[in-house]
Amino acid sequence: MSLPAFAASEAPPTLRGDERTAKILVAGHFGAGKTTLVHCLSQITPVSTEEVMTSAAAGIDSTDLPHKTTTTVAMDFGRLSLTDDLVLYLFGAPGQPRFYPVLEDLAVGALGALVLADTRRLADTYPILQLVEDLGLPYTVAINRFDGAPAVPEQRLREVMDLAAQTPLVTCDARDRASARDALIVLVRHLLTRTPEPAS
Repeated sequence: MSLPAFAASEAPPTLRGDERTAKILVAGHFGAGKTTLVHCLSQITPVSTEEVMTSAAAGIDSTDLPHKTTTTVAMDFGRLSLTDDLVLYLFGAPGQPRFYPVLEDLAVGALGALVLADTRRLADTYPILQLVEDLGLPYTVAINRFDGAPAVPEQRLREVMDLAAQTPLVTCDARDRASARDALIVLVRHLLTRTPEPAS
């Protein structure tokens, strides 16, 4: 199935009621860019639960990221009409281990996950990948291009993240609408082309 080119518009498209809808989980470690991606793509005013980080999180959440002053404590939510008849509901999950139960709840009913990662902190991605796999969600990994982050060859990334050959791996800039959209399209195509599991 081919996906038509995404047409960005200022006003969110009005839903007719006959569109196909899909719930997509946007996951990733703390500071991977999940909120940025959901806010960048959403055609409606996104729902956000970002809160200012305080000293109470010291020793609990990693706070060594430059300019990182807020964190998602529940979810980010956005809506994107990817085609005329396909609407995606994006649920961004918090990335801290103490919020993993929230991620598990948000994953209920999701068709798949877009997992964001930062090459400066790849080790932080491993628990998220394991959790997404344990939940049985097909996923695509999107390396978010941060300024100053090292470029790592795809084969090396696949090795260190132990990605299956059929798992898509892409790069994107969560701040750029077209780039973020393209990463999401890779996930949707992956979901559309997956061979159904045989009934047990």
